[in-house]
Amino acid sequence: MPEDNSYKTLSVETIGAHLGAVDAVRSRLGGNADGWSVREVGDGNLNLVFIVEGPDETVIAKQALPYVRLVGDSWPLPLYRAFYEYHALSRQAARDPGLVPEIYHFDEAQALIVMEFLSPHVILRRKLIAGEKVVDLGAILGRFCARTAFYGSELYMQSADKKADVALFAGNVAIPAITEALVFTDPYFDAEMNAHTDGLDPVVADLRGNVDLKMRVQRMMTKFASNTETMLHGDLHSGSIMATETEARIIDPEFVQYGPFGFDIGMLTANFLMAYFSQPAHRSQADLAGYQEWILSVIEATFETFQDEFRRLWRDERQGMFYPQVLFEGQGHDPMPACNALLGDIWTDAISFCGIEMHRRCLSLAHNADFEDIEDVRIRAPLEARNLTMGAELILNAESFADAQALCSLARQYNERNVL
Repeated sequence: MPEDNSYKTLSVETIGAHLGAVDAVRSRLGGNADGWSVREVGDGNLNLVFIVEGPDETVIAKQALPYVRLVGDSWPLPLYRAFYEYHALSRQAARDPGLVPEIYHFDEAQALIVMEFLSPHVILRRKLIAGEKVVDLGAILGRFCARTAFYGSELYMQSADKKADVALFAGNVAIPAITEALVFTDPYFDAEMNAHTDGLDPVVADLRGNVDLKMRVQRMMTKFASNTETMLHGDLHSGSIMATETEARIIDPEFVQYGPFGFDIGMLTANFLMAYFSQPAHRSQADLAGYQEWILSVIEATFETFQDEFRRLWRDERQGMFYPQVLFEGQGHDPMPACNALLGDIWTDAISFCGIEMHRRCLSLAHNADFEDIEDVRIRAPLEARNLTMGAELILNAESFADAQALCSLARQYNERNVL
């Protein structure tokens, strides 16, 4: 979308007056703007995030910055990403109601989204580092991934509507370019903004020297950049999920684009595996094994639920151009073998994307707190080495893993290995 010259970066001092002029927000918060409590709490890489509390209610106000916050104004970034995040949230809300924050107001000129304040939710990554569990987490996330994948594709959408949506989101050029660089390219050479933990040089050299590995990564980048199967969240990880003990909500889909079915669930799985490998630095010996097994159970439940829900939607709601009923049920054929074959392709892609994300979060810009919070590099490096070497095996041998149980079995093996 075109940039608007009226944009001004908001602050704790100015956000109240700005929102006070918006009827939908003012009536929700109650009272006068002068009496509202405002905090800036953004801990991500790109945006300002304000908590605005009035006498009646509290809201979140998220404003895109014209640069990458993590780096500074030396890396400019277009404001239009807020437009695409707004449209992504609107679609996700329709496809899996209740799983994303409710939107109260969108101001395109100010790249500002005002939305539901999630409380007492906290970022899932922080819960994983703290050793806290979420009931039915895998089922919640598996359903979300299945529903957004199915309903955002031509398995369900009419072809003209889906193609128009692809054209709309194709304008979000700058944000997917970050993924194309930081995820698929930079980890595999000495890029300017790369960093890795002291002691990992031999492992990193092996990865960058493996031509077969880099060929497979580039094949997956081609799929990511060229395949428009469904609307992706684009950045689904434990930092874009907020949770309580019994609930999880998905946030921050500003990396939205159309892409392969297996991308979101693959990236999510990588973040659970990194949480798994980091646990020896965060847990006591008495709690370690049990919590690690819980993380693996979440991975298994996520894929099991994803596949079950995808099959249900395939049977009951398949109405688009892909795999039309006239070719299957209409001729007395069972449609499920075709569904299972597609799920097999999604699984293989997800495993490949998972391995790539396991590399990116240790070698490129913006590492995971799961590892970064481990201050002693003598402890951190061996744990990251397990993660990196398993990631390589997933990329190189994605076709050889039958299911999530096999994936988790491999994680257990690497958890016992001294890679360095």
